[in-house]
Amino acid sequence: MKSLHRRLLLAAIILLTIALAAFLIPIIVMPSGPYPRLMVYCAHDSIYAEGILKDFTARTGIRVYVRYDTEATKSLGLVELLLREKEAPRCDLFWNNELLGTVRLQKAGVLQPYKGSGWQRIPDAYKDPAGAWTGFGGRMRVYIINTQRMAADPAKVQEHLASADLSRVAIAKPLYGTTFTQYALLHRLWGEEKLKAWHADCRKRGISEVGGNAQVKNVVASGDCDLGFTDSDDCCGAMDEGKPVAMLPLRLDDGKTICIPNTISIIKGTKRLAQAQALADYLLSAECEMALAKSESRQIPLGPVDEKALPEDVKQLKEWAAEGCSMAGLGPDADATLAWLKSVYVQ
Repeated sequence: MKSLHRRLLLAAIILLTIALAAFLIPIIVMPSGPYPRLMVYCAHDSIYAEGILKDFTARTGIRVYVRYDTEATKSLGLVELLLREKEAPRCDLFWNNELLGTVRLQKAGVLQPYKGSGWQRIPDAYKDPAGAWTGFGGRMRVYIINTQRMAADPAKVQEHLASADLSRVAIAKPLYGTTFTQYALLHRLWGEEKLKAWHADCRKRGISEVGGNAQVKNVVASGDCDLGFTDSDDCCGAMDEGKPVAMLPLRLDDGKTICIPNTISIIKGTKRLAQAQALADYLLSAECEMALAKSESRQIPLGPVDEKALPEDVKQLKEWAAEGCSMAGLGPDADATLAWLKSVYVQ
């Protein structure tokens, strides 16, 4: 009898093990195939994006898996990855921290148009008319000025830029990043020949070309340069550090400013379209724009928000952004500008 009991107990254990294995195997193997959670590629800094994405999950129950870019590759690494994955996409939504990489993806047919509530609240200047991408949380192209070296006055800035010696003026190499966006906008405004002539003249007068906007901030904050072209978030960072700097908006010939948005895009072929649309609308909401505005990066709300609740420095930035030039339709100018810049910088 004891032997029978042991055999029955052993059989029960085997059956229970098989049942548990049948239940657990799908959970174990799911990550090797399509992600069970909403997959987001994010080029914005994780310290600013992580809390917002966690809040979305808490509110909706939609789990989010995030792949962040590295500082070394900026947003380029994720753009290249999305291009490689075009035929078998793993990403559902792309949060880019600039525009022109997103435009590349649009041209390559990687993006799924969507005109939801978030798209509706953003001004036309900062979104694709077809809904392939929508901008939010912008940053300005600005002059950063060392106030111990020169006055933060628009006339003084232009006088300095017109001088024969630009060795104390800093700019990032324009092949990448927001300096490249600035060049693409100048290409649209001026045409290629005038842009080439201006660029050659600046280099002839000894303008100081550095590796990126953060380096521009550093050389101006330290007093090695008097003036530089950079982004508002970099300049705000220097101000927070107590550096003797001020900023003024960079204005184009027509008086327009340059505000470069973050962009949200849904990836064509996503199997979680409804969840991706829900996240897109959340990220493009007034609440999320306000959260980014109150962060250290001072991202500028592009849609309507409660302006009384904005930090004082962001109120000024929002006024400048209201005068921003349109970012729509910049793809052809970006392509032409990049082809020319590669001939200059890539040997």
